Amino acid sequence: MAATSGSSHHSDSKLLVRFTCRGKKMPFKLYWTVVFFLFTLNRCFADDDHEMEEFLKREHSLSKPYQGVGSSGSSHWELMGDAMVTTEQVRLTPDMQSRQGAIWSRIPCHLKDWELQVHFKIHGQGKKNLNGDGLAIWYTKERMQKGPVFGNMDNFTGLGVFVDTYPNEEKHLERIFPFVLAMVGNGSISYDHELDGRPTELGGCNAMVRNLKHDTFLFIRYVRRRLTVMIDIDGQHEWRDCLDLPGVRLPQGYYFGASAITGDLSDNHDIISMKLYQLTVLRSKKEEEEEEEDVITIPSVDNMELIRLGQREEGMSGIAIFFTVLFSMLGCIFLIVIGLVVYSHWSENRRKRFY
Repeated sequence: MAATSGSSHHSDSKLLVRFTCRGKKMPFKLYWTVVFFLFTLNRCFADDDHEMEEFLKREHSLSKPYQGVGSSGSSHWELMGDAMVTTEQVRLTPDMQSRQGAIWSRIPCHLKDWELQVHFKIHGQGKKNLNGDGLAIWYTKERMQKGPVFGNMDNFTGLGVFVDTYPNEEKHLERIFPFVLAMVGNGSISYDHELDGRPTELGGCNAMVRNLKHDTFLFIRYVRRRLTVMIDIDGQHEWRDCLDLPGVRLPQGYYFGASAITGDLSDNHDIISMKLYQLTVLRSKKEEEEEEEDVITIPSVDNMELIRLGQREEGMSGIAIFFTVLFSMLGCIFLIVIGLVVYSHWSENRRKRFY
């Protein structure tokens, strides 16, 4: 952002030079009018920059050489289960069966607006549909709890963003795996493993992330109670939309983490970096007062029933199309048969009349 402000200031100086360096001096009042105008214009640009400013929060970030990872009380991140640190990544699970591991921040995050960029890698010897199970990025009240939800506890409180690499619901053919999805839990909502989390998901997208030679990234932004998830997995350095949902209510003071799990099938699940940015978002006085009055204590999502209804309708669309095509074909066959019968009867009557 500083570059933008600097270029604006540089162009302002050039403009003043044009006014004063053509052999004639500018009138005193006009000069200060121009100065005031340029100063006001510069402040407008500065305000815009301020609204878009982001600050890396190192105490909530994880990157090479991973000096803040360890079991001591002074470390910022703590390992759990089968997770281990190497010079190149934090490996949550190796490509071996029945492993689970995680890494959790020790410091709760009290930011109102934030953005998390996750550099990860999923790779292994298993071929398509013979690998599993996936990894998860967390912002939850609980930390360091083993469990069945991608290596974390069920009935969690907070946000989970899952990179699911194995389809458990074999009958569902509409979804292509690996699949990225998000879920908000309030401590009493269970993740349905057999249905791949469909009953509680907020939305998602397919993401072919396994065994890629280029870097893969996951982007999670929470601003003005709006959750946005994007991915960069094509090696083009471009974010692709995955989920954008308003009305997501997440309390402050939760912990960031990442976890993974393997079962009969396995993969290496690696975290290369997790970088958290504090976003400076301008709010009106009225907005600040409303947020102070409406303090969030339990994670929730506005209009969750409408979201689930939309997902059920979307899930039925394939079946509806199938039966529509089926009945259309049966109708056509029925009409053809009737037509042939009528034509045969007409031909027989005509033949009788002729003879």
